[in-house]
Amino acid sequence: MNKAFQTVLTDRNLETPPIWFMRQAGRYHKHYQNLRQQHGFMQLCKNPDLASQVALGPILDFDFDLAILFSDLLFPLEALGMGLNYDKGPPELGFLLNANNIQKLKSVEMALPDLLFQKEAMKLTRDILPKNKSLIGFVGGPWTLFTYATEGSHSGNLNSAKALAPIIYDSFLKLIIPLLIENIQLQLDGGAEAVMILDTAAGELSHLDFENYIKTSLAPIAKVHSNKTGYYSKHTTIEQILTLADFDFRGFGVDHRIWIPELQDRFSKLNKKPFIQGNFDQNLLFLDDDNFKKSVESYFKKLTSDIRFDKTKLVCGLGHGVLPKTPEKNVKFFVDYAREVFK
Repeated sequence: MNKAFQTVLTDRNLETPPIWFMRQAGRYHKHYQNLRQQHGFMQLCKNPDLASQVALGPILDFDFDLAILFSDLLFPLEALGMGLNYDKGPPELGFLLNANNIQKLKSVEMALPDLLFQKEAMKLTRDILPKNKSLIGFVGGPWTLFTYATEGSHSGNLNSAKALAPIIYDSFLKLIIPLLIENIQLQLDGGAEAVMILDTAAGELSHLDFENYIKTSLAPIAKVHSNKTGYYSKHTTIEQILTLADFDFRGFGVDHRIWIPELQDRFSKLNKKPFIQGNFDQNLLFLDDDNFKKSVESYFKKLTSDIRFDKTKLVCGLGHGVLPKTPEKNVKFFVDYAREVFK
């Protein structure tokens, strides 16, 4: 286990915050590209040995403190009987969910065995990781999975998801919530030290709908797993995040639109100290060398000079995932610079 990450989880002081990037094992990385030339994406995810090799690559090449399960958000939908393939690149479900076909979804008992490969991938990843590295898992948030189920993607204005939510969201939650609770437990049993709930579409909602759809759907998950889970959504406002404060999630991921010291200060006034994961703008890794270095230096200078900033509750990373074609040298520079700043 990584001492820095365990320190963040247990409220002890630390010198250097742990570093983890979402999508750190992805298309920008030659290690992943080499494996992808030999195997399909679904095979990389569902073959535990291959999944562990993908997760290990960025740990060896960039020295991240945390590895994350290599998998996909949408496998719970596939397990419920919606089908899933990546033959053309983007995910394609077998059908889009609506009021006329929601009864086609499988029961939780029937769906759960189709997610067992994640537990095995966790075990193998833990076995091959260096002992000083931590391992986390992830699941999609209920609203984000509903968005994919009704829209087929998360790339538009969510017209279908928002129109269908008053009609079938409650029925969907009766299946997806218990399945996600079990899915999280599978990953914990496989060796995950924490599991992130990645609710990337939640920030597309109004404040009222965030209360109605997000808070309601997360409550039963938090009741079971709050001590081992964190929550992330891009575009989410500080006010929206604070509506989840009572759930006692171990941490919150934020994108580059949120200023971390401000959020930490707001949590402290509620007598809460979750870790905050984020949040350098991932697009800036495409800058030329001089301007990229200046942007990294400026980011950390402003962050560390803010008197509200608490480095003991930071998981250092990007605002969102590493983008395809991101220069590897810039990933390495960021990791090395962050360690030097906090040394």
